[in-house]
Amino acid sequence: MSWIARLLGRRQEPEVPSAPPAPTTAEILASAHQVEQLIAGKVPAAVTARVLRITRTVDDMAPRLDRLGAGSRQAHTVVATATSYLPEAVGGYLRLPRDFADRRVVSKGKTSLMVLCDQLDLLGVTLDKISDAVSREDANALVAHGAFLAEKFGGSTLALAPEAGLDTPQVERP
Repeated sequence: MSWIARLLGRRQEPEVPSAPPAPTTAEILASAHQVEQLIAGKVPAAVTARVLRITRTVDDMAPRLDRLGAGSRQAHTVVATATSYLPEAVGGYLRLPRDFADRRVVSKGKTSLMVLCDQLDLLGVTLDKISDAVSREDANALVAHGAFLAEKFGGSTLALAPEAGLDTPQVERP
């Protein structure tokens, strides 16, 4: 508290730190691709395939996150998967000795490898659902726009019947 505020008997409110800025598309993609680099040649093919599935979906989704809306839980899930959930899951597995991770049962009859694969499958399915929802919205917007155009220009002289042009002779080029 400043001496002036104390002198006047005022309490100075503590400054509330601002939230860190949301990661950029480039930062989200870089985080996911760092995991790919981290596992290169160090994990079984089953893990690599699952990680690549997730990073491909992140590649597709990161530039489209604005379509989910500010503060969207789905957008948060995509960002958190790329920057936290995926790196943490893979990092936990990589910290274990390979023999232990791949052969020793650790939970409910599963090895660490199996647990990791389950986690990666869950992340992959979740991201696929989010991606499908965004794509469905885009497809619905396209269909709605088509309906608008058909309504606006449906009676146009430019409208052609589906079989129009089928009996037009084709010109052969030498």
